[in-house]
Amino acid sequence: MLCSSEPNIRNIPTKCPRCHHAINPNYVGAVKGKYNEYDLFFNCPHCDRGFIGEYKDGYVQFVSPLSYQKESFEKEIEELSPNFVEIYNQSIEAESQNLNQLTGIGLRKSFEFLIKDFLVYKNPDIEEKIKKTQLSRCINNYIEDVKLKQISERATWLGNDETHYVRKWEDKDIKDLKLLIQVTVNMIHNDLLTEKYLSDMTN
Repeated sequence: MLCSSEPNIRNIPTKCPRCHHAINPNYVGAVKGKYNEYDLFFNCPHCDRGFIGEYKDGYVQFVSPLSYQKESFEKEIEELSPNFVEIYNQSIEAESQNLNQLTGIGLRKSFEFLIKDFLVYKNPDIEEKIKKTQLSRCINNYIEDVKLKQISERATWLGNDETHYVRKWEDKDIKDLKLLIQVTVNMIHNDLLTEKYLSDMTN
């Protein structure tokens, strides 16, 4: 039922689900459902697009439509592992749609592409062996940098938790996995840049 007056609500969305800017949205109208449930229509003053806030007992429960912010990576990472970039961003899109069970699985897959593409770049003569070897063994056998190896191991542990029936690291979640992947990306990027400038700037 269309509401003739603004319903009594206790909070309004402070971030646009479309453009992701912090906002004070304009109230447009509302529809009343059952059991003190409302769908409120808002207009974003930044992107001028509309969105819906789903309310129950005066509190917002969900905002739609959701759009995700595509993660951008350095050129060197995109060239090294385009599959990593694609799978990672698909995982982030799944997260924006609250498909959290799929998000973790996708992040784990993206991480494997990142590591194996990096190792193939470093060891082109054993490319097929790297592709067929279990990720944890690739990390242990072929990553020489100690800190990169340790961080990669931990990202793999959390990634595996997203695919297993029983979680080992119960105090960690997808946020931690994303941070470990980002740290790994930064370390690999630093390695690539170091190699590039040492090669370009010889005496």
